Amino acid sequence: MDSKQGAGMPHSRILAIGFLLACSGVATTAQGNSEVTGGLDTRFTDNARKASSGETSDMETRAYIRAGYRTDPGRCNADFTGTLGYSYWQDSTFDNEAYGEMDFNGDCELANRFYWDVSNNLREVNQDATQSNIPDNRTRKNVFSTGPRYLLRVNDTNWLNLSARYENVEFSEPEESDSERYIGSVAWNHIVSQTLTAGVSTSYSRTEYDTDAEVDVKSARLTFSNVWATTRLSGAIGVSEIETRFGSTTQSSDGLIGELDLTRTITPSLDWYLRGARELTDRTSSFDIRFGEFEFNLRDSISVETTTLSTGINQRYSDRSSLTVDVYASQADYLESPEREDKSGLNARYSRPFTELASGYASIGYDYTKFQSDQADDRTLRLEAGTEYQATRDFNLVAKVGHERKVSDVPTREYDENWVLVGVEYRFR
Repeated sequence: MDSKQGAGMPHSRILAIGFLLACSGVATTAQGNSEVTGGLDTRFTDNARKASSGETSDMETRAYIRAGYRTDPGRCNADFTGTLGYSYWQDSTFDNEAYGEMDFNGDCELANRFYWDVSNNLREVNQDATQSNIPDNRTRKNVFSTGPRYLLRVNDTNWLNLSARYENVEFSEPEESDSERYIGSVAWNHIVSQTLTAGVSTSYSRTEYDTDAEVDVKSARLTFSNVWATTRLSGAIGVSEIETRFGSTTQSSDGLIGELDLTRTITPSLDWYLRGARELTDRTSSFDIRFGEFEFNLRDSISVETTTLSTGINQRYSDRSSLTVDVYASQADYLESPEREDKSGLNARYSRPFTELASGYASIGYDYTKFQSDQADDRTLRLEAGTEYQATRDFNLVAKVGHERKVSDVPTREYDENWVLVGVEYRFR
C-alpha cells in the first residue's frame, strides 16, 4: 500500500497552479478571500472493515488542514478549496496514510478575450462499486486540465467560443489505468433577448490510456440558457459517438446526450433545483466529480453510457434552522461488458442552533443499487447526528455519532456499523 502514501500531483502541475494563484494575487486590485482551518479528530468504529462477520473494532485519528481561497474579480481569477490530512489507525486495521481532496479553478486573460484555463480536482473514489467504502477499496483520482480559450465577437448578438484542452487523469493505485485526454471544441452563441441565449456546439476528444487503449468521442449539441426573476434554466441536447480501440479490437456506439440545470427560488427561504445529464464517455472522465452522486466502477470496461438525474430543496427557517433534501437516480452502462449499474437514493439533513454558541444536526441517507451482472440488489441506510460548540471565536469542539447498515442479495456484502467521533477545529485566519 506504499503507493497510496507516495501518490500525489506531479510537481509540474503544482507549479502551474501555484503560478496562476500568484498571478491572480498580483493582477487583482484586492487581496481576495482566504481561510485556513486545522483539525484533529478521533473516530471509533465497531466494524472498521464493514464485514458481514468477524467484526473488528478500531480507532482512527486524523489530523488535517483545510484551506480555501478566492481572488477578487480581475484579469486573473482563482478559486481553491482543499483538505490535506494524515490518518492513523490504532490497531492497524488499515495502513496509516496521507489523504487529500482539492478543487482548483483558475483563468488568466493573457490578451483581449484570450484566456488560459487551469483546473485540478482530487478525490478519493471507490475502485469496485460492489464492495464497501473502506480504505482498501479506495484510490485517489486526480484530474488536471489546462488549455487556451478564445472568445470571438462576431457582432453584438453573436459570439464564437474556441477552446482546446489537455487533461491528465491519474490514480494512486497502480492497478488502475491512467489516461491523457485532448479536447477541442467550437461553440456559437446567439443572444436572442436580454434573458435568453441559444447556440450550437461541437467537440472532439481523444483519450489515450497507459494500456494503449484509445477512446474517441464526437459530439454535437444545441444549447440554451434563460434567466427569469426567480428561475435559472440552462441545458443542451444532441448526439454523440464513441469509439474504443484496444489492439485489433474496435467498438463504437452512438446515442442521444444532454444536460439540464434548473434552479428556482420558490420563496425567499426555499430553493429548489433539478439537474441531469447523459453522456457517452470513459471511466477516467470527470463525470463522477461533476455529478457527485454518480460513481464509476473502475473494475469494468472502458467506455460508459452515463445517465444521472437529481432534485432537491433547501429550506431555511426563521429560527436559523435549515433542511436540505436531495433525491437522485443514476445509471452506468459499461459498453464492452454486460455490466449495468442502476442506483437511486435519498439524502436529508436538518440542522438547528441550540444557543448562540452551539448547534446540532441530524441526517439520513438511503442508497439502492442494482447490479445486472449478478442480478444482486444492495440497500444501504445511514443515520448520523452531531453537535458543534464554539468555545472561542476560532476554536470549535465537535461530536458525532452514526450508524450504517447494508442489506444485500449477496450475504458477504452485508454489514452493520456503529461509530462515534470527537474532534477539535481551530481557524487560523
